[in-house]
Amino acid sequence: MDAQDHPDAGPAAALDLAERRRGRRLALLSHPAGMMHANIYTDQLPTLALVELGASEAWVGVQRAFDPFSELLQLATLRAVRRYRKRSILVAGQLAAVAGGLPLVGYALLAHLGSRAVPIALASLAATTIGLAVSNTVWFPLLRGYVDRERTGSFFGLLRTGWHLTLIAYFVAAQRWLASHPGRFGPLFGVATAAGLLRVALVSRLPEAQAARGELVRARDGLALLRGEPRLRSYLAGMILAGAPRRAALPFAIVMMRRAMGMSDADVVLTTIGWFAGGFASLYAWGVVVDRVGTQPVFRATALGAAALLALLALRGSDVSVAAMVAFFFALSLLTAGFGVADTHALFSIAPESAATLTLVVADVTTSLAYGAAPFAAGLALDRAIHLGIEPVAAYRALFATCAAAMALAPLPLRGLRRPLRAPG
Repeated sequence: MDAQDHPDAGPAAALDLAERRRGRRLALLSHPAGMMHANIYTDQLPTLALVELGASEAWVGVQRAFDPFSELLQLATLRAVRRYRKRSILVAGQLAAVAGGLPLVGYALLAHLGSRAVPIALASLAATTIGLAVSNTVWFPLLRGYVDRERTGSFFGLLRTGWHLTLIAYFVAAQRWLASHPGRFGPLFGVATAAGLLRVALVSRLPEAQAARGELVRARDGLALLRGEPRLRSYLAGMILAGAPRRAALPFAIVMMRRAMGMSDADVVLTTIGWFAGGFASLYAWGVVVDRVGTQPVFRATALGAAALLALLALRGSDVSVAAMVAFFFALSLLTAGFGVADTHALFSIAPESAATLTLVVADVTTSLAYGAAPFAAGLALDRAIHLGIEPVAAYRALFATCAAAMALAPLPLRGLRRPLRAPG
């Protein structure tokens, strides 16, 4: 298919076939390093590191809110899209994220700072997530110029399979390291920093259409787009109902494993390996399924399945073995992977060519508000409940049950994606 026949106009139309192939190849090569850096500084490992430093449930909730709340900076970053190349913004944000995380490479020193350790660690994590948010503003708009619409699911299934395999290898090594060196998180963050620098070297070569530089993107246009496009609102409601409960529950499943179930850091990392194994085992297959049967059946099956898993965890509480928790994370990841591939497919399909970058950023920012508020509110509520004398395990189980109920509702608004797309203007 020639470039001019590509179903997406705009940036993709200005790239020839060789440039689009090079873009896909560099995306596949760079994304494992980028996701290694991002995940290690924003997900399970920082939670474990903060628990080791003595952080409360409230501070854990704050940490898990950094990543989604920082996405709000994408609205401000949109102003730079008109003046600077997307590739330049991507590289600058990644470099800022690498610099922000450097204090955690010296985790051994932090551990000896007493009450100052947690605030310094949180400041470092916040700085890293800010840099990542700036970088991510332009990542999907760049990818959109490389991908054939009819193979969107397959491409993103392959893209995500690659970085899941990389993180499985990383966390297998991390588990062995923590088993023999408990509490020694500094080298693990050091590997992430090296991965961030490797990503910079690769993405600095990404092709970009010249026409994209002059694209006018304004934050106020995002609000107009949100008001005027019912399919986008349906999409956002479904994503929030599916994603916010999961982000509220998972960090406190980790806290429960450490504080109520007596698991070690190495035991918890085994569940992290299970999580990435679930994605690795299923992502490419989910991409093929979404391309063939569409998003609706996948949304229903994965959202209801994930809700059932959280409900099961709520019923069992802390009476679960390490092996059972590994299986829980594997199964939940498998279902989340399918929902995520369908999510990307649906979002790309409703992004009008006249406002592709704006639609992608508005969707990211809107969902991020909910994704950030969920763990933050959960952390505060758990901290309050425990201080009032409620047994921690009972509080965790109540949280998991609430999250399961909310997640089960996600398929309902997503039925609105069947509406026809509004004509531009």
